[in-house]
Formats: sequence, C-alpha cells, structure tokens
Amino acid sequence: MIIQCMNSPDVTLPTSVTAEGGAARLTHLGVIRVLGEDAAKYLQGQLTQDMVLTKPGETRLAAFCNPKGRMLASFIALKVTQEEIFLICSRDILAATLKRLSMFVLRSKAKLTDATEQFDLFGLIGQAAQSQVAATGQYLCPLAPADNLARAILVCPTDIAGPSDELGELDIGSWHWADVRSGVALVTQPVVEAFVPQMLNYESIGGVNFKKGCYPGQEVVARSQFRGAIKRRAFVAHVNGAAQAGQEIFTSADAEQPCGLVALAAPAPGGGTEVIASLQLGALDGADALTVAGPGGPTLTGWHLPYPLLDDI
Repeated sequence: MIIQCMNSPDVTLPTSVTAEGGAARLTHLGVIRVLGEDAAKYLQGQLTQDMVLTKPGETRLAAFCNPKGRMLASFIALKVTQEEIFLICSRDILAATLKRLSMFVLRSKAKLTDATEQFDLFGLIGQAAQSQVAATGQYLCPLAPADNLARAILVCPTDIAGPSDELGELDIGSWHWADVRSGVALVTQPVVEAFVPQMLNYESIGGVNFKKGCYPGQEVVARSQFRGAIKRRAFVAHVNGAAQAGQEIFTSADAEQPCGLVALAAPAPGGGTEVIASLQLGALDGADALTVAGPGGPTLTGWHLPYPLLDDI
C-alpha cells in the first residue's frame, strides 16, 4: 500500500482557536530534569533521539523503549545546556518513567528528578506561538503545527511571570484538539508499551535517529525500518461518537481481531471525537467500515496524514 500525505478534511475549529491564538496552562504534562556533566551522554544510551548532537536551546521529540522496542514513554526533550535537559512528558506516566530511567544511571554523572512543581507549562497556538519571546529563565519549545496553526510550549519557572498578558486565553480542550490534529501523539498511561515508534510515525516526525548508538529496543526499531516491516501507521481521523486512548479499532469484516488502537483523543468542536489512530495498513485497503471499541461502536472516518512519511530505508 502506498501512503501519501492527504489534505485534512474540512474541519470545524474550536471557538478559542483563531489565527491570533492564545495560551493554555498545561497541567496534564510534567517535567523530568536531567542534570550533570553526563546528562546528554546518559540519555544518548536510553532514548531514540541523538541528545549529544542536539544543541543547547533546541527541542527534539524522543521515545524511551523497552528491550522489545515498545514505547514506555515519549518526550518533548529540551536541551537547556550541555549539562541540563528537560524531558516533558504526560504526567500520568512521569513517576514510573522517572523510576525506570533512574535505574540505569549507575556511575553516570547525571541526576534525574521530577521538576514538575518547579515549572509552569503553557501551550501556545497561532500568532501567540510565533510572537512569544522567551524571557530570561523561560524556554520556548516549538511543536508540530495543527492545521497550519503554529504551536509551542512555554516552560516558565514558577517564580517568573508566564506568557504575555496580551495573549488571549486558550481553553485546554482546544489545546488537546490541536494536539490530535498535529498528528503527533505523546505516550500516555493507556498506551504504554502498545507501540514501536514507527506505529506512531516517530521516524517521520523527527523522533528517531538511525545514525546514533544503541538504546533499549534499538535493534527492533532499526529492523522495522530497514526491512520494510512497518505494518501499522498513525493517522488523524474522526470518530462519530465518544472515544478515548487505548480503545481498540475493528473492521466490519472481523469483529474478533482488532486492526488498530486509539493513541490520542479529544472532543471535536463539531461533535464526536478527533483521534490519532494507529491502524493496520491492510485494513485501509478495503471498503470495510472501521469502528471503535467493537463492531457496534461508533465509526471512524476521514483518516488522513497531516505530514509525509519517511520512506523505508
């Protein structure tokens, strides 16, 4: 099956999402701080991203996998300096992720801590994401756009003022919707160990570096890419009803064996739910209907890719 980047179907924007955009407080995300002269070197051996070559001030998408290549967590990784890196992740997996990452530090000169309470995180959309300038002590992390609307996360120490008062307020529902529309899903508790990175298109959106050294699951991730063995891909789609992360997807031709999984979901402003769904490519070849949570569940339609996929190597 040849997959092409398709234009997004007509979509209704949330009322708070305009070209001018605004800012929303992101309480569902947390921050792991990695501090020490071996910070980048240590993460180099744990994540799918090259944290050694990443320059201070740059933001990268990265995954943390188990030995079978399944994603335990994923991060928006901000390299503050050569000796300090922030890993922004879903708050519901932060404690478990921090514990597992800390197990392998051993003699490395790096310390990992939960720094969530030390920072306020704000999601910026539209002109707000483009016009906001990080003040001293703040950090601006650009993200993938959503329907051509720029997005970013502003990381603010709690003792420093947040976004400019001139920015409009953005409700959190609109931010979640934009997250889905971007086609980039961070791992949350319902989908821990459900995907190898390519099932969420991480190699195509800058989340996997195939030239760096080893990390847990590296052989599985590389083999999938080099042998053209990628059978599932992530798509943005619409569910005509309620849906949530972790729910299985079925075809009308097979009510027993799921053909996909919902990775991320948010209520759509026009009704129903917008989702990122990881789907078996074979399930998209036929005319069979796709349904969520069982053969009698709400239908999944309008699947598309908001960005091109990297060719198999």
